[in-house]
Amino acid sequence: MTRQKLRPWETALLAALCLFFLSGVWAADRQEALSGGLVRLHVVANSDSDADQAAKLQMRDRVLALLSPLLADCRTQEEAVDIILKQKPALEALGDVAVTLGTEYYPTRDYEGFSLPAGEYLSLRVVIGAGAGHNWWCVVFPPLCTEALAQPDTDAFALLPEDTAGLIAGTGMGYVLRFRVLEWWGALCQWLR
Repeated sequence: MTRQKLRPWETALLAALCLFFLSGVWAADRQEALSGGLVRLHVVANSDSDADQAAKLQMRDRVLALLSPLLADCRTQEEAVDIILKQKPALEALGDVAVTLGTEYYPTRDYEGFSLPAGEYLSLRVVIGAGAGHNWWCVVFPPLCTEALAQPDTDAFALLPEDTAGLIAGTGMGYVLRFRVLEWWGALCQWLR
């Protein structure tokens, strides 16, 4: 049996596939490290009416007013989760809401001063009424919901490992490329499910 030699374009294609999968492994590792230190907040409005959208922002403010002081001294995601779970009855008492804590897929999101790549994150989900309206996202731990807080916590990035803080704050080299790799890998993983 004779062995057939690979043509140059076949070799290039194989090399590109290997590079893509290696970058995917890196992306999955970075995404896991990043999501392992955060708790995101996802508030979903009852509907898209002006009144329900305003109610969504009021609910966001109530949730943050309740949780932010309690989470201020947390150093790990596990500590934050413990507090959030203990506060679930108080969160549910804020209104006609369903409160869950679980994993959710988020697209890439730019916030004031930082960005988070697409991927799965631990998420505190607060759904108002029918939950048929537009939503609002931020990071409740560490406290990075700067647009909603009257006094944003400028030291919140200190709770994250330096390379993770650099990744989301855009201070590391290759910030945009790294997010693209994370997005592509996340999209491929979502598509394969």
